[in-house]
Amino acid sequence: MSEDFRALFDLPREVTYLNCAYMGPLPVASVEAGMASYRQKAQPWNVKAPGDFFTGPDALRAEAAKLFGGSAENIALVPAASYGLATAARNLSPEAGSEILVLKDQFPSNVYTWRVLAERTGATVRTVSRSTNQSWTEAVMAALGPRTSVLALPQVHWADGGSLDLEAIAAEGRKHGAALVLDLTQSLGAKPFDAKAVDPDFAVAACYKWLLGPYTIGVMHIADRHLDGVPLEENWIARQGSEDFARLVDYADGYAPGARRFDMGERSGFQLVPAATESVRLLNSVGVGRIADTLRETTSALAETIRPLGVKDDVPDRAGHYLCLSLPAEAPADLAARLAVSGVHVSQRGDRLRVTPHLYNDEDDVQRFANAMKAALQ
Repeated sequence: MSEDFRALFDLPREVTYLNCAYMGPLPVASVEAGMASYRQKAQPWNVKAPGDFFTGPDALRAEAAKLFGGSAENIALVPAASYGLATAARNLSPEAGSEILVLKDQFPSNVYTWRVLAERTGATVRTVSRSTNQSWTEAVMAALGPRTSVLALPQVHWADGGSLDLEAIAAEGRKHGAALVLDLTQSLGAKPFDAKAVDPDFAVAACYKWLLGPYTIGVMHIADRHLDGVPLEENWIARQGSEDFARLVDYADGYAPGARRFDMGERSGFQLVPAATESVRLLNSVGVGRIADTLRETTSALAETIRPLGVKDDVPDRAGHYLCLSLPAEAPADLAARLAVSGVHVSQRGDRLRVTPHLYNDEDDVQRFANAMKAALQ
């Protein structure tokens, strides 16, 4: 925890923001980059064609690749995690009677997509549950088998913060020929990820949470074996030769190299891409390993301060940046709202209180959280 990081964000001292899993705040530098792009759009003659249409997206692609542990040529720009998941589904053909594995209470976008694919192909969506003392990794490994065709999973469960050992799961899945599709929205940038070791078929993350970026933009890693796949849409800038604006009506059959064919329309995103790039650049400059270690220390400190209140940190294999607390039976149903009145911002998910800090949180925030919890529970 460090005051130095807090200065990079527009966080009033009276606000304790512990809700990054809901929405990460834009760093000040990202806000300034976004505002500069808006000012440029006010004078569109200053938008340089074709250069500005390509340099920004490729800068974001390069920064995102560092977080995935892969190559920029494998990165596509998407507007949302659901778009990336739909792209994955379009390029997979599970056999009739096979199983698509999802987790119980998994985020809806990573469930609805597979229900539609299963209905179209005759596959079945199988929901994996875990027992109280069982990790999500153990539950998935027990469910995985010869009938598994797709593993549609997160790295960290959005509701309880349980972490999955994706390398072990991927290795077992490969034995059965199962595709691995990941929604990394609740982990990329806060927990190390190695695309080379995990080797997912598709992995996507929305930028507006742990990537500290704007809404309506995300990044997607696509394995080499799928780079000749079918994009979700056919847009002009994803085609060969699109850099030559004078010849756009010389329609091209081929696509731009790498994962660019999977990019969303209007991927140049003049008001989004610069802000997202600044945010991801900040994470890379600090280092995901350092971020993960810092957030693990912070969540441990937060859990320790409220232990006497009967609040339990009891999720098996909890991700270090996540704290999903089991509340005592007498806890008020509107606990998160009561904490917000005290300037402490968290989320309630089911019967748990989700507390998710970032680099901008410090010792004062830990103590303010403890004081607000004590006032609300006693």
